[in-house]
Amino acid sequence: MKVKIKYRLFCTMLAATGAVVISMFLIMQWSIGHGFLAYVNTMEKDRLQRLAHVLEQSYSQNGNWDFLQQESSTWFDMVSATREGREGGDSDSAQRRMARRDFANMSGQGQHLPPRFAYRFEGRVVLLDPDKRLIQGTQGNLDTAQVKKLTSDGEVIGYLALRPRQRLTDTYQLLFVKQQKLTMGLVAVVMLLVTAALSLPLAHRLVEPIKRLAGSLHRLASGEYDTRVPVESTDELGQLARDFNTLALSLENNERARRRYLADISHELRTPLSILRGEIEALQDGVRPLGPESMRSLHAEVMHLGRLVEDLYQVSMSDIGALNYRKELVDLTELLEDTLEPFDVKFRHKNIALRPELPDQELTVFADAVRLNQLFCNLLDNSLKYTDQGGELSVRLRRDDGRALVEFADSAPGVKPEELAQLFDRLFRVENSRNRALGGAGLGLAICKNIVEAHEGTIVALPSPKGGVLIRIELPLTGSRT
Repeated sequence: MKVKIKYRLFCTMLAATGAVVISMFLIMQWSIGHGFLAYVNTMEKDRLQRLAHVLEQSYSQNGNWDFLQQESSTWFDMVSATREGREGGDSDSAQRRMARRDFANMSGQGQHLPPRFAYRFEGRVVLLDPDKRLIQGTQGNLDTAQVKKLTSDGEVIGYLALRPRQRLTDTYQLLFVKQQKLTMGLVAVVMLLVTAALSLPLAHRLVEPIKRLAGSLHRLASGEYDTRVPVESTDELGQLARDFNTLALSLENNERARRRYLADISHELRTPLSILRGEIEALQDGVRPLGPESMRSLHAEVMHLGRLVEDLYQVSMSDIGALNYRKELVDLTELLEDTLEPFDVKFRHKNIALRPELPDQELTVFADAVRLNQLFCNLLDNSLKYTDQGGELSVRLRRDDGRALVEFADSAPGVKPEELAQLFDRLFRVENSRNRALGGAGLGLAICKNIVEAHEGTIVALPSPKGGVLIRIELPLTGSRT
């Protein structure tokens, strides 16, 4: 049987409180009984002191203890006279006379008193002579007894001993203890009932945010990425709700990016395929003659499709960390010179000035020369496509505090500041239309970012002072690598 967490929490709270209440009840029960017994023994110490004072006065008046032997009830009357009040069962004169007779017959004879008297003060007090021989009272073990020395005119005349009370026997005392224990029991029951009454709504209140979070998590797992939970506290549950909302937002953005990514890939693949299909069907129908011009058109579309597929492959391999990097010591200055050389003709053909600014010294990095060449070629291709005729591109390489700094700064057109951070996103292109005249698929800069990060570097896009875009790359030099 599945038990809800609310009821498990309720039972836990009730069990914990019940254990505390029962422990308190048992401790108080023990404390009341033993504490009241200790209180009675303390009161009897005062009574013993009063009895000792009476005995010392009587001895001074008589000169010896013989007066206790002349009248059998004298001892009982002297002991009873020290009471501060009547004990339960002693108010009746007949019972008092019977008690006096029992004490007279047994006291001083070494006999044991009946159980109804053995636990009373009269049955536990003993009078001894200076040699500690029994004068009045009953024989018994005095190891735990409280002994008081009796003196007269500075001379020891005897000892008065009182055995401690082991348990309560007085009716009123027992009734008082019983009432206190009953009261404690009622208090314990009331505390348990109050705890039960408060635990269930409290457990419900504590579990309610968890239930809402569980329901939201179920909807999120079902694909409802716009699900959010209200943040109502600053404790751990509130932090959990905030983390859930952050996760839901991230999943929603990822899902949106995935759909956009699939739509863009579908569009990019469909366009060259449609052109190829139209060209081939035109050739099949004889609408267009088969010749060098039609073959060049087909070849261009196939090459475009091949570049797109290759770019998608490069991005996917980089994402899963499957791209191979064969790193070695590379002179970045020489590598950049070799990369710029074949692009000089292309830039002159489009009437764009290519202005390299390279240092005379070597700047050595630990890198994969093939991947860095791919990085620089992508950036040069990007500037070649998106820079207006008559513009310029400056390529600058310099050392900056133990790092190699490479900057590609072209002229107009520029990019809006809010779009600069998106340039490295997959399939992102600044132009809103799907005009393929520029030939870009929006994957080149994404590949560049992956290559730079694989070399422990950084790449950012900034506004160019020439009116276009400035791409800044930082790579660690061999002397500064960690």
